[in-house]
Amino acid sequence: MKNKVTVQPKIKIRKGDLVKVIAGDSRGQEGKVLSVLITKSRILIEGVNLVSKHTKPNAANPNGGIIKKEAALHISNVALIDPKSGKTTRVGRKLNADGKLVRVSKKSGEEIK
Repeated sequence: MKNKVTVQPKIKIRKGDLVKVIAGDSRGQEGKVLSVLITKSRILIEGVNLVSKHTKPNAANPNGGIIKKEAALHISNVALIDPKSGKTTRVGRKLNADGKLVRVSKKSGEEIK
C-alpha cells in the first residue's frame, strides 16, 4: 500500500479576522473568526451558524439541557471584510519593505493586520 500524501490548502483567512457569510443558511451574517480547521477547510465564526446541542447533566453543567453552539462553515462560503471600506474583498499577498509576506486587500490595496 502506498503512503498517501495530503496537501493542505492555503487558507487566506485567519483567527481574529472579521468575515461575512456569502452562501448558505447564515448568508449575510458577519462575525469574528474563532478558529480555522485547516485540514477540513472549515471555519468557526462567533455567533454564526448556531446549532442546538443536547447535553446530559455532568459536573460542569448539573442540569444538562439544550445549548446553542457555533458549527463550522466551509471556507468557500465566507469572505473577508475590507478594513478600509467595510465591504467584502479577496485576499492577495505582497512583499512589504521589510521583506515579509503580508496579506493585502484586493479592493483597497490596504494591508490586513
